Amino acid sequence: MQTMNEATVPWLTILIVVPLLGALVLWLVRPLHKAARPFGLAVSLLVLVLAVVAGTQFDYGSAGQQQLTELVPWIPQIGASYALGVNGLGLAMVLLSVFLVPLVILAAWRDQDVAPDGAVVARRQMGFVALVLALEAMMIAIFAARDVFLFYVLFEAMLLPVYFLVGNYGGPRRRTAALKFLLYSLAGGLIMLVGVVALYFQGPGGEDGFLTRNLVGATDMSLATEQWIFVSFLIAFAIKAPMWPVHTWLPDTAQQAPPGASVLLVGVLDKVGTFGMITLLLPLFPRATDWAAPVVIALALVSILYGALLAVGQRDLMRLIAFTSVSHFGFIVLGIFVRDQTALTGAMVYMVAHGVSTAALFLVAGFLVRRGRTQRIDAYGGMQRVVPVLAGTFLVSGLASLALPGLSGFVPEYLVLLGTFNVSVVAGSVAVLGVILAALYILLPYQQIFTGPPAEGLTTTRDLGGRERWVLAPLVVAMLALGLYPAPVIDAVSPVAEELAVEQPSSIDTAMPTTTVDADTSAVAAAEGSGK
Repeated sequence: MQTMNEATVPWLTILIVVPLLGALVLWLVRPLHKAARPFGLAVSLLVLVLAVVAGTQFDYGSAGQQQLTELVPWIPQIGASYALGVNGLGLAMVLLSVFLVPLVILAAWRDQDVAPDGAVVARRQMGFVALVLALEAMMIAIFAARDVFLFYVLFEAMLLPVYFLVGNYGGPRRRTAALKFLLYSLAGGLIMLVGVVALYFQGPGGEDGFLTRNLVGATDMSLATEQWIFVSFLIAFAIKAPMWPVHTWLPDTAQQAPPGASVLLVGVLDKVGTFGMITLLLPLFPRATDWAAPVVIALALVSILYGALLAVGQRDLMRLIAFTSVSHFGFIVLGIFVRDQTALTGAMVYMVAHGVSTAALFLVAGFLVRRGRTQRIDAYGGMQRVVPVLAGTFLVSGLASLALPGLSGFVPEYLVLLGTFNVSVVAGSVAVLGVILAALYILLPYQQIFTGPPAEGLTTTRDLGGRERWVLAPLVVAMLALGLYPAPVIDAVSPVAEELAVEQPSSIDTAMPTTTVDADTSAVAAAEGSGK
Protein backbone atom coordinates (compact mmCIF):
# COMPACT_ATOMS: atom_id res chain seq x y z
CA MET A 1 0.00 0.00 0.00
CA GLN A 2 1.26 3.46 -0.89
CA THR A 3 1.88 6.07 1.78
CA MET A 4 2.06 9.83 1.41
CA ASN A 5 4.40 12.06 3.44
CA GLU A 6 3.95 12.07 7.20
CA ALA A 7 1.58 14.67 8.64
CA THR A 8 3.09 17.84 10.13
CA VAL A 9 0.29 17.90 12.72
CA PRO A 10 -0.37 14.52 14.42
CA TRP A 11 -4.10 14.70 13.81
CA LEU A 12 -4.79 11.04 14.43
CA THR A 13 -2.91 11.00 17.72
CA ILE A 14 -4.82 14.09 18.82
CA LEU A 15 -8.11 12.36 17.98
CA ILE A 16 -7.05 9.38 20.09
CA VAL A 17 -5.65 11.31 23.06
CA VAL A 18 -8.51 13.79 23.54
CA PRO A 19 -11.27 11.25 24.37
CA LEU A 20 -8.80 9.08 26.29
CA LEU A 21 -7.80 12.03 28.46
CA GLY A 22 -11.47 12.91 28.86
CA ALA A 23 -12.16 9.41 30.19
CA LEU A 24 -9.21 9.58 32.61
CA VAL A 25 -10.22 13.01 33.91
CA LEU A 26 -13.74 11.72 34.57
CA TRP A 27 -12.39 8.75 36.50
CA LEU A 28 -9.92 10.77 38.58
CA VAL A 29 -11.71 14.07 39.27
CA ARG A 30 -14.55 13.26 41.65
CA PRO A 31 -16.32 16.67 41.43
CA LEU A 32 -16.83 16.02 37.70
CA HIS A 33 -18.92 12.90 38.36
CA LYS A 34 -22.12 14.91 38.70
CA ALA A 35 -21.35 16.68 35.41
CA ALA A 36 -20.27 13.53 33.57
CA ARG A 37 -22.94 13.79 30.85
CA PRO A 38 -22.32 17.39 29.75
CA PHE A 39 -18.56 16.91 30.13
CA GLY A 40 -18.58 13.75 28.01
CA LEU A 41 -20.82 15.35 25.41
CA ALA A 42 -18.48 18.36 25.18
CA VAL A 43 -15.43 16.12 24.77
CA SER A 44 -17.12 14.00 22.09
CA LEU A 45 -18.24 17.10 20.18
CA LEU A 46 -14.69 18.47 20.37
CA VAL A 47 -13.40 15.20 18.90
CA LEU A 48 -16.00 15.45 16.13
CA VAL A 49 -14.88 18.98 15.27
CA LEU A 50 -11.21 17.95 15.29
CA ALA A 51 -12.00 14.99 13.03
CA VAL A 52 -13.76 17.25 10.55
CA VAL A 53 -10.76 19.60 10.57
CA ALA A 54 -8.43 16.63 10.06
CA GLY A 55 -10.65 15.54 7.17
CA THR A 56 -10.04 18.87 5.46
CA GLN A 57 -6.31 18.00 5.40
CA PHE A 58 -7.03 14.77 3.53
CA ASP A 59 -6.31 14.71 -0.21
CA TYR A 60 -9.39 13.01 -1.63
CA GLY A 61 -7.74 12.83 -5.05
CA SER A 62 -5.29 10.33 -3.53
CA ALA A 63 -7.77 8.54 -1.28
CA GLY A 64 -6.25 5.16 -2.09
CA GLN A 65 -3.04 6.12 -0.29
CA GLN A 66 -2.36 6.31 3.45
CA GLN A 67 -2.44 9.92 4.61
CA LEU A 68 -2.11 11.90 7.86
CA THR A 69 0.57 9.33 8.65
CA GLU A 70 2.63 9.11 11.84
CA LEU A 71 5.49 6.73 12.55
CA VAL A 72 7.34 6.36 15.86
CA PRO A 73 9.34 3.32 17.02
CA TRP A 74 7.42 1.52 19.77
CA ILE A 75 8.98 -1.86 20.58
CA PRO A 76 11.75 -2.14 17.97
CA GLN A 77 13.01 -5.39 19.50
CA ILE A 78 9.92 -7.17 18.18
CA GLY A 79 9.40 -4.97 15.10
CA ALA A 80 6.42 -3.02 16.47
CA SER A 81 5.85 0.63 15.62
CA TYR A 82 3.34 3.29 16.59
CA ALA A 83 2.22 3.78 13.00
CA LEU A 84 -0.97 5.60 12.10
CA GLY A 85 -2.53 6.64 8.81
CA VAL A 86 -5.83 6.53 6.97
CA ASN A 87 -6.90 6.01 3.39
CA GLY A 88 -10.39 6.81 2.19
CA LEU A 89 -11.94 3.83 3.99
CA GLY A 90 -10.09 4.48 7.24
CA LEU A 91 -11.15 8.13 7.22
CA ALA A 92 -14.78 7.17 6.59
CA MET A 93 -14.76 4.78 9.55
CA VAL A 94 -13.10 7.32 11.83
CA LEU A 95 -15.72 9.92 10.89
CA LEU A 96 -18.51 7.39 11.45
CA SER A 97 -17.14 6.65 14.92
CA VAL A 98 -16.86 10.26 16.05
CA PHE A 99 -20.29 11.02 14.56
CA LEU A 100 -22.05 8.33 16.59
CA VAL A 101 -20.42 8.84 19.99
CA PRO A 102 -22.06 12.21 20.86
CA LEU A 103 -25.43 10.76 19.84
CA VAL A 104 -24.90 7.75 22.12
CA ILE A 105 -24.07 9.98 25.09
CA LEU A 106 -27.05 12.23 24.42
CA ALA A 107 -29.39 9.25 23.94
CA ALA A 108 -28.32 7.74 27.29
CA TRP A 109 -28.77 11.05 29.15
CA ARG A 110 -31.49 9.69 31.46
CA ASP A 111 -30.65 6.00 31.45
CA GLN A 112 -29.02 5.90 34.91
CA ASP A 113 -31.58 8.10 36.68
CA VAL A 114 -33.41 5.05 38.04
CA ALA A 115 -30.65 4.39 40.59
CA PRO A 116 -31.77 4.73 44.23
CA ASP A 117 -29.65 7.71 45.33
CA GLY A 118 -27.76 10.63 43.85
CA ALA A 119 -24.27 9.30 44.54
CA VAL A 120 -25.03 6.04 42.74
CA VAL A 121 -26.57 7.94 39.83
CA ALA A 122 -23.49 10.15 39.47
CA ARG A 123 -21.10 7.22 39.71
CA ARG A 124 -23.00 5.18 37.13
CA GLN A 125 -23.26 8.14 34.77
CA MET A 126 -19.55 8.79 35.13
CA GLY A 127 -18.69 5.16 34.46
CA PHE A 128 -20.85 4.92 31.36
CA VAL A 129 -19.54 8.14 29.81
CA ALA A 130 -15.91 7.35 30.64
CA LEU A 131 -16.17 3.90 29.06
CA VAL A 132 -17.76 5.36 25.92
CA LEU A 133 -14.96 7.94 25.60
CA ALA A 134 -12.29 5.29 26.12
CA LEU A 135 -13.97 3.12 23.50
CA GLU A 136 -14.04 6.07 21.09
CA ALA A 137 -10.27 6.47 21.42
CA MET A 138 -9.73 2.78 20.64
CA MET A 139 -12.11 2.86 17.66
CA ILE A 140 -10.20 5.75 16.11
CA ALA A 141 -6.87 4.07 16.81
CA ILE A 142 -7.74 0.70 15.29
CA PHE A 143 -9.10 2.24 12.08
CA ALA A 144 -5.87 4.24 11.79
CA ALA A 145 -3.36 1.51 12.74
CA ARG A 146 -0.79 0.75 10.02
CA ASP A 147 1.21 -1.74 12.10
CA VAL A 148 -0.10 -5.30 12.38
CA PHE A 149 1.05 -5.71 16.00
CA LEU A 150 -0.52 -2.38 16.99
CA PHE A 151 -3.72 -3.45 15.24
CA TYR A 152 -3.73 -6.70 17.22
CA VAL A 153 -3.18 -4.95 20.58
CA LEU A 154 -6.07 -2.57 19.88
CA PHE A 155 -8.19 -5.46 18.58
CA GLU A 156 -7.90 -7.07 22.03
CA ALA A 157 -7.90 -3.91 24.18
CA MET A 158 -11.20 -2.60 22.84
CA LEU A 159 -12.94 -5.66 24.29
CA LEU A 160 -12.64 -4.28 27.83
CA PRO A 161 -14.81 -1.13 27.48
CA VAL A 162 -17.49 -3.14 25.67
CA TYR A 163 -17.38 -5.88 28.32
CA PHE A 164 -17.93 -3.38 31.14
CA LEU A 165 -20.58 -1.42 29.22
CA VAL A 166 -22.61 -4.59 28.72
CA GLY A 167 -21.81 -6.20 32.07
CA ASN A 168 -22.51 -3.12 34.22
CA TYR A 169 -25.28 -1.33 32.33
CA GLY A 170 -27.19 -4.03 30.46
CA GLY A 171 -30.29 -6.13 31.13
CA PRO A 172 -30.96 -8.85 33.70
CA ARG A 173 -28.66 -11.38 32.00
CA ARG A 174 -26.00 -8.81 31.20
CA ARG A 175 -23.08 -10.62 32.86
CA THR A 176 -23.71 -13.84 30.96
CA ALA A 177 -23.97 -11.94 27.66
CA ALA A 178 -20.83 -9.90 28.40
CA LEU A 179 -18.87 -13.04 29.27
CA LYS A 180 -20.00 -14.79 26.09
CA PHE A 181 -18.94 -11.78 24.02
CA LEU A 182 -15.57 -11.69 25.76
CA LEU A 183 -14.88 -15.42 25.38
CA TYR A 184 -15.75 -15.47 21.68
CA SER A 185 -13.63 -12.38 21.01
CA LEU A 186 -10.66 -13.59 23.07
CA ALA A 187 -10.72 -16.96 21.33
CA GLY A 188 -10.59 -15.25 17.95
CA GLY A 189 -7.85 -12.92 19.14
CA LEU A 190 -5.67 -15.76 20.43
CA ILE A 191 -5.96 -17.57 17.11
CA MET A 192 -5.07 -14.35 15.34
CA LEU A 193 -2.01 -13.89 17.59
CA VAL A 194 -0.52 -17.10 16.20
CA GLY A 195 -0.88 -15.65 12.72
CA VAL A 196 0.58 -12.30 13.77
CA VAL A 197 3.73 -13.94 15.13
CA ALA A 198 4.07 -16.22 12.09
CA LEU A 199 3.60 -13.28 9.75
CA TYR A 200 6.53 -11.42 11.31
CA PHE A 201 8.90 -14.34 10.78
CA GLN A 202 7.73 -14.68 7.19
CA GLY A 203 8.30 -10.98 6.49
CA PRO A 204 11.42 -8.82 6.15
CA GLY A 205 11.78 -8.46 9.94
CA GLY A 206 13.71 -5.62 11.52
CA GLU A 207 12.64 -2.76 13.78
CA ASP A 208 9.57 -1.99 11.66
CA GLY A 209 8.83 -5.53 10.57
CA PHE A 210 5.12 -5.26 11.42
CA LEU A 211 4.45 -2.22 9.24
CA THR A 212 1.82 -3.18 6.69
CA ARG A 213 3.62 -1.32 3.93
CA ASN A 214 6.72 -3.47 4.57
CA LEU A 215 4.74 -6.71 4.62
CA VAL A 216 2.71 -6.23 1.43
CA GLY A 217 4.46 -8.16 -1.31
CA ALA A 218 7.59 -8.62 0.82
CA THR A 219 6.86 -11.98 2.42
CA ASP A 220 8.45 -15.14 1.10
CA MET A 221 5.99 -17.80 2.22
CA SER A 222 4.83 -20.95 0.58
CA LEU A 223 1.19 -21.10 -0.42
CA ALA A 224 0.38 -23.50 2.40
CA THR A 225 1.95 -21.17 4.99
CA GLU A 226 0.08 -18.22 3.57
CA GLN A 227 -3.16 -20.17 3.75
CA TRP A 228 -2.69 -21.10 7.42
CA ILE A 229 -1.84 -17.54 8.46
CA PHE A 230 -4.76 -16.24 6.41
CA VAL A 231 -7.14 -18.63 8.20
CA SER A 232 -5.92 -17.47 11.62
CA PHE A 233 -6.77 -13.87 10.74
CA LEU A 234 -10.02 -14.82 9.01
CA ILE A 235 -11.40 -16.64 12.06
CA ALA A 236 -10.82 -13.60 14.27
CA PHE A 237 -12.38 -11.25 11.73
CA ALA A 238 -15.33 -13.59 11.10
CA ILE A 239 -16.13 -13.65 14.83
CA LYS A 240 -15.88 -9.88 15.02
CA ALA A 241 -17.92 -9.28 11.84
CA PRO A 242 -19.97 -11.49 12.80
CA MET A 243 -20.40 -14.24 10.22
CA TRP A 244 -22.29 -17.50 10.41
CA PRO A 245 -21.53 -19.85 12.20
CA VAL A 246 -19.48 -17.79 14.73
CA HIS A 247 -22.14 -15.12 15.15
CA THR A 248 -24.05 -16.48 18.13
CA TRP A 249 -22.58 -14.04 20.67
CA LEU A 250 -24.15 -11.04 18.91
CA PRO A 251 -27.91 -11.62 19.48
CA ASP A 252 -27.35 -12.39 23.17
CA THR A 253 -25.13 -9.34 23.62
CA ALA A 254 -27.46 -6.98 21.75
CA GLN A 255 -30.45 -8.28 23.73
CA GLN A 256 -28.79 -7.46 27.07
CA ALA A 257 -26.64 -4.44 26.18
CA PRO A 258 -27.84 -0.86 26.69
CA PRO A 259 -28.90 0.65 23.33
CA GLY A 260 -25.91 2.99 23.21
CA ALA A 261 -23.47 0.13 23.66
CA SER A 262 -25.26 -1.81 20.89
CA VAL A 263 -24.91 1.20 18.60
CA LEU A 264 -21.14 1.31 19.04
CA LEU A 265 -20.75 -2.47 19.04
CA VAL A 266 -22.80 -3.27 15.93
CA GLY A 267 -22.59 0.09 14.19
CA VAL A 268 -18.83 0.53 14.47
CA LEU A 269 -16.83 -2.14 16.30
CA ASP A 270 -18.15 -5.10 14.33
CA LYS A 271 -16.87 -3.29 11.24
CA VAL A 272 -13.36 -3.96 12.52
CA GLY A 273 -13.84 -7.50 11.21
CA THR A 274 -14.68 -6.42 7.67
CA PHE A 275 -12.16 -3.56 7.88
CA GLY A 276 -9.46 -6.10 8.72
CA MET A 277 -10.51 -8.29 5.81
CA ILE A 278 -10.08 -5.36 3.44
CA THR A 279 -6.92 -3.78 4.86
CA LEU A 280 -5.03 -6.90 5.94
CA LEU A 281 -6.33 -10.07 4.29
CA LEU A 282 -6.65 -8.82 0.72
CA PRO A 283 -3.24 -7.09 0.41
CA LEU A 284 -1.19 -9.40 2.66
CA PHE A 285 -2.55 -12.77 1.49
CA PRO A 286 -3.70 -12.41 -2.14
CA ARG A 287 -3.18 -16.07 -3.09
CA ALA A 288 -4.86 -17.36 0.05
CA THR A 289 -7.72 -14.93 -0.50
CA ASP A 290 -8.33 -16.40 -3.96
CA TRP A 291 -8.05 -19.91 -2.51
CA ALA A 292 -10.58 -19.25 0.27
CA ALA A 293 -12.95 -17.01 -1.72
CA PRO A 294 -15.47 -19.73 -2.75
CA VAL A 295 -15.86 -20.94 0.85
CA VAL A 296 -16.09 -17.44 2.30
CA ILE A 297 -18.62 -16.41 -0.33
CA ALA A 298 -20.72 -19.47 0.51
CA LEU A 299 -20.57 -18.57 4.22
CA ALA A 300 -21.52 -14.98 3.39
CA LEU A 301 -24.58 -16.20 1.47
CA VAL A 302 -25.58 -18.40 4.40
CA SER A 303 -25.18 -15.38 6.71
CA ILE A 304 -27.44 -13.31 4.46
CA LEU A 305 -30.26 -15.87 4.44
CA TYR A 306 -29.82 -17.27 7.95
CA GLY A 307 -29.69 -13.82 9.57
CA ALA A 308 -32.75 -12.68 7.62
CA LEU A 309 -34.79 -15.79 8.41
CA LEU A 310 -33.93 -15.64 12.12
CA ALA A 311 -34.82 -11.95 12.16
CA VAL A 312 -38.26 -12.69 10.70
CA GLY A 313 -38.99 -15.13 13.53
CA GLN A 314 -37.76 -13.00 16.44
CA ARG A 315 -40.06 -11.86 19.24
CA ASP A 316 -37.42 -9.73 20.97
CA LEU A 317 -36.86 -6.38 19.26
CA MET A 318 -33.14 -6.07 20.08
CA ARG A 319 -32.40 -9.62 18.93
CA LEU A 320 -34.29 -8.89 15.71
CA ILE A 321 -32.03 -5.92 14.95
CA ALA A 322 -28.96 -8.03 15.77
CA PHE A 323 -29.99 -10.76 13.33
CA THR A 324 -30.64 -8.18 10.60
CA SER A 325 -27.01 -7.13 11.09
CA VAL A 326 -25.83 -10.73 10.62
CA SER A 327 -27.59 -10.61 7.24
CA HIS A 328 -26.15 -7.21 6.37
CA PHE A 329 -22.63 -8.29 7.25
CA GLY A 330 -23.14 -11.20 4.88
CA PHE A 331 -23.62 -8.66 2.08
CA ILE A 332 -20.47 -6.80 3.13
CA VAL A 333 -18.33 -9.95 3.22
CA LEU A 334 -19.80 -11.06 -0.10
CA GLY A 335 -18.80 -7.74 -1.66
CA ILE A 336 -15.27 -8.09 -0.29
CA PHE A 337 -14.53 -11.61 -1.45
CA VAL A 338 -16.01 -11.58 -4.94
CA ARG A 339 -13.03 -9.24 -5.58
CA ASP A 340 -14.98 -7.16 -8.10
CA GLN A 341 -14.25 -3.44 -7.90
CA THR A 342 -17.92 -2.44 -7.98
CA ALA A 343 -18.83 -4.96 -5.27
CA LEU A 344 -15.85 -3.99 -3.11
CA THR A 345 -16.77 -0.32 -3.38
CA GLY A 346 -20.32 -1.22 -2.40
CA ALA A 347 -19.08 -3.22 0.60
CA MET A 348 -17.13 -0.23 1.91
CA VAL A 349 -20.04 2.16 1.45
CA TYR A 350 -22.25 -0.49 3.07
CA MET A 351 -20.07 -0.36 6.19
CA VAL A 352 -20.85 3.33 6.62
CA ALA A 353 -24.53 3.10 5.63
CA HIS A 354 -25.17 0.14 7.92
CA GLY A 355 -23.55 1.97 10.82
CA VAL A 356 -25.97 4.86 10.42
CA SER A 357 -29.19 2.89 9.89
CA THR A 358 -28.45 0.32 12.60
CA ALA A 359 -27.58 3.08 15.06
CA ALA A 360 -30.97 4.66 14.36
CA LEU A 361 -32.79 1.34 14.79
CA PHE A 362 -31.13 0.54 18.11
CA LEU A 363 -31.71 4.04 19.49
CA VAL A 364 -35.36 4.18 18.38
CA ALA A 365 -35.89 0.71 19.82
CA GLY A 366 -34.27 1.87 23.06
CA PHE A 367 -36.61 4.86 23.28
CA LEU A 368 -39.58 2.55 22.68
CA VAL A 369 -38.45 0.03 25.30
CA ARG A 370 -37.89 2.81 27.82
CA ARG A 371 -41.58 3.68 27.42
CA GLY A 372 -43.02 0.17 27.25
CA ARG A 373 -40.49 -1.42 29.65
CA THR A 374 -40.24 -4.57 27.54
CA GLN A 375 -38.41 -5.69 24.42
CA ARG A 376 -41.09 -8.19 23.42
CA ILE A 377 -42.67 -7.20 20.12
CA ASP A 378 -46.03 -8.78 20.95
CA ALA A 379 -46.42 -6.50 24.00
CA TYR A 380 -46.99 -3.51 21.73
CA GLY A 381 -49.61 -2.46 19.23
CA GLY A 382 -51.08 0.68 17.74
CA MET A 383 -48.13 2.82 18.83
CA GLN A 384 -48.34 4.90 15.65
CA ARG A 385 -51.42 6.64 17.08
CA VAL A 386 -49.71 7.26 20.40
CA VAL A 387 -46.12 8.13 19.39
CA PRO A 388 -46.26 9.12 15.69
CA VAL A 389 -42.78 10.69 15.54
CA LEU A 390 -41.17 7.62 17.10
CA ALA A 391 -43.13 5.39 14.71
CA GLY A 392 -42.09 7.45 11.70
CA THR A 393 -38.43 7.40 12.70
CA PHE A 394 -38.52 3.64 13.18
CA LEU A 395 -40.06 3.23 9.73
CA VAL A 396 -37.48 5.46 8.04
CA SER A 397 -34.63 3.62 9.78
CA GLY A 398 -36.12 0.26 8.83
CA LEU A 399 -36.63 1.28 5.21
CA ALA A 400 -33.00 2.41 5.07
CA SER A 401 -32.01 -0.99 6.44
CA LEU A 402 -34.00 -2.84 3.77
CA ALA A 403 -32.39 -0.67 1.06
CA LEU A 404 -35.31 1.46 -0.10
CA PRO A 405 -34.20 3.75 -2.97
CA GLY A 406 -33.42 7.23 -1.68
CA LEU A 407 -32.15 5.99 1.69
CA SER A 408 -28.68 4.94 2.84
CA GLY A 409 -28.88 1.19 2.23
CA PHE A 410 -29.90 1.23 -1.42
CA VAL A 411 -26.73 2.32 -3.23
CA PRO A 412 -24.26 0.03 -1.40
CA GLU A 413 -26.54 -3.00 -1.62
CA TYR A 414 -27.10 -2.35 -5.32
CA LEU A 415 -23.35 -2.04 -5.92
CA VAL A 416 -22.63 -5.29 -4.03
CA LEU A 417 -25.28 -7.17 -6.02
CA LEU A 418 -24.18 -5.65 -9.33
CA GLY A 419 -20.55 -6.62 -8.72
CA THR A 420 -21.56 -10.08 -7.52
CA PHE A 421 -23.63 -10.76 -10.64
CA ASN A 422 -20.61 -9.71 -12.67
CA VAL A 423 -18.70 -12.60 -11.07
CA SER A 424 -21.34 -15.21 -10.32
CA VAL A 425 -25.01 -15.26 -11.30
CA VAL A 426 -25.63 -18.05 -8.78
CA ALA A 427 -24.19 -16.06 -5.84
CA GLY A 428 -26.02 -12.92 -6.93
CA SER A 429 -29.33 -14.74 -7.25
CA VAL A 430 -29.03 -16.22 -3.76
CA ALA A 431 -28.12 -12.82 -2.30
CA VAL A 432 -31.23 -11.26 -3.86
CA LEU A 433 -33.35 -13.52 -1.64
CA GLY A 434 -31.92 -11.63 1.32
CA VAL A 435 -33.32 -8.40 -0.13
CA ILE A 436 -36.78 -9.95 -0.28
CA LEU A 437 -36.56 -11.25 3.28
CA ALA A 438 -35.48 -7.81 4.48
CA ALA A 439 -38.92 -6.46 3.66
CA LEU A 440 -40.43 -9.10 5.93
CA TYR A 441 -38.18 -8.59 8.95
CA ILE A 442 -38.72 -4.82 8.87
CA LEU A 443 -42.35 -4.40 7.84
CA LEU A 444 -43.84 -7.25 9.92
CA PRO A 445 -42.57 -5.95 13.28
CA TYR A 446 -43.52 -2.41 12.26
CA GLN A 447 -47.03 -3.61 11.56
CA GLN A 448 -47.26 -5.46 14.88
CA ILE A 449 -45.79 -2.67 17.02
CA PHE A 450 -47.20 0.45 15.42
CA THR A 451 -50.44 -0.37 13.58
CA GLY A 452 -53.85 -1.48 14.84
CA PRO A 453 -55.47 -0.51 18.14
CA PRO A 454 -53.13 0.78 20.89
CA ALA A 455 -51.99 -1.82 23.43
CA GLU A 456 -53.56 -1.64 26.84
CA GLY A 457 -51.57 0.51 29.25
CA LEU A 458 -49.65 2.36 26.53
CA THR A 459 -52.35 4.76 25.33
CA THR A 460 -50.91 7.68 27.31
CA THR A 461 -47.28 7.12 26.36
CA ARG A 462 -45.53 10.33 25.40
CA ASP A 463 -43.85 10.80 22.05
CA LEU A 464 -40.19 11.61 21.49
CA GLY A 465 -39.01 14.61 23.47
CA GLY A 466 -36.70 17.37 22.32
CA ARG A 467 -33.47 15.64 23.35
CA GLU A 468 -34.49 12.39 21.67
CA ARG A 469 -35.39 14.21 18.46
CA TRP A 470 -31.99 15.90 18.49
CA VAL A 471 -30.43 12.44 18.76
CA LEU A 472 -32.32 10.98 15.80
CA ALA A 473 -32.41 14.02 13.50
CA PRO A 474 -28.70 13.77 12.46
CA LEU A 475 -29.15 10.06 11.75
CA VAL A 476 -32.20 10.68 9.56
CA VAL A 477 -30.30 13.41 7.71
CA ALA A 478 -27.35 11.05 7.25
CA MET A 479 -29.59 8.27 5.90
CA LEU A 480 -31.11 10.69 3.40
CA ALA A 481 -27.73 12.14 2.43
CA LEU A 482 -26.20 8.71 1.83
CA GLY A 483 -29.26 7.71 -0.18
CA LEU A 484 -29.62 10.81 -2.33
CA TYR A 485 -25.98 11.88 -2.67
CA PRO A 486 -23.52 9.10 -1.77
CA ALA A 487 -20.82 10.46 -4.09
CA PRO A 488 -18.47 11.78 -1.34
CA VAL A 489 -18.27 8.38 0.34
CA ILE A 490 -18.01 6.51 -2.96
CA ASP A 491 -15.24 8.84 -4.14
CA ALA A 492 -13.36 8.28 -0.88
CA VAL A 493 -13.45 4.47 -0.96
CA SER A 494 -13.44 3.64 -4.68
CA PRO A 495 -9.65 4.23 -5.06
CA VAL A 496 -9.11 1.72 -2.25
CA ALA A 497 -11.34 -0.77 -4.07
CA GLU A 498 -9.48 -0.14 -7.30
CA GLU A 499 -6.17 -1.11 -5.67
CA LEU A 500 -7.51 -4.30 -4.09
CA ALA A 501 -9.92 -5.65 -6.70
CA VAL A 502 -8.86 -8.22 -9.28
CA GLU A 503 -9.73 -8.06 -12.95
CA GLN A 504 -12.83 -10.10 -13.69
CA PRO A 505 -13.48 -12.16 -16.85
CA SER A 506 -15.30 -10.34 -19.60
CA SER A 507 -18.07 -12.95 -19.62
CA ILE A 508 -20.34 -13.53 -16.65
CA ASP A 509 -19.64 -16.82 -14.92
CA THR A 510 -22.74 -18.69 -13.85
CA ALA A 511 -20.94 -20.70 -11.20
CA MET A 512 -19.20 -19.84 -7.96
CA PRO A 513 -15.70 -18.35 -8.34
CA THR A 514 -12.94 -20.92 -8.55
CA THR A 515 -9.18 -20.83 -8.30
CA THR A 516 -6.85 -22.99 -10.36
CA VAL A 517 -4.08 -24.59 -8.29
CA ASP A 518 -1.75 -27.49 -8.74
CA ALA A 519 -2.37 -30.98 -7.38
CA ASP A 520 -0.36 -30.46 -4.17
CA THR A 521 -2.22 -27.26 -3.35
CA SER A 522 -5.54 -28.94 -4.07
CA ALA A 523 -4.68 -31.64 -1.55
CA VAL A 524 -3.80 -29.02 1.07
CA ALA A 525 -7.05 -27.17 0.39
CA ALA A 526 -9.08 -30.36 0.67
CA ALA A 527 -7.40 -31.30 3.94
CA GLU A 528 -7.95 -27.85 5.46
CA GLY A 529 -11.50 -27.72 4.20
CA SER A 530 -12.28 -31.02 5.88
CA GLY A 531 -10.63 -29.70 9.03
CA LYS A 532 -13.18 -26.92 9.16
